[in-house]
Amino acid sequence: MQLENYFEFLDENDIRLKGTRVGIETVLDDYLTGSSPEEIAARYLSLSLEQVYATVTYYLHNRAKIDAYLEGWRQYLEESEKEYNRNPPELALHLKERIKNYQQTVLVAERRADYHPELPE
Repeated sequence: MQLENYFEFLDENDIRLKGTRVGIETVLDDYLTGSSPEEIAARYLSLSLEQVYATVTYYLHNRAKIDAYLEGWRQYLEESEKEYNRNPPELALHLKERIKNYQQTVLVAERRADYHPELPE
C-alpha cells in the first residue's frame, strides 16, 4: 500500500487520516512532544497503531514539507486565539461573569462561620 493511501488530502492545509476526522497535526504534535506511536494510538481510539505509524513515517519521509504544514497550523491556531480574545462569543462572556459572581459569593460565604458550600444550578 502506498503511504499516501492512509490520508485524505482535503487541501494543502488539511491532511487527515483516512476514515477519521483526525488531522495529521494532532498525531504529529503528540509524536514531536515525546509520545510513542503506541501511546498516541491508545489516546485516540479512532486511530489504529498502523495509521499512527503511517503518519510518523510520512512525516519522516517529507519532513521539510510537513514542518511547513505544521508551522501553518500553529500560525492559524495563534491567530484564531487572538481573534477569539478580541471578540469572544456572548456565551463565553456570560459564563465568565457567572463564574466571577460565584467566586465572589464563595469568598463572602467563607468569611462567615456558618459556611456550607453548595454548587450552583
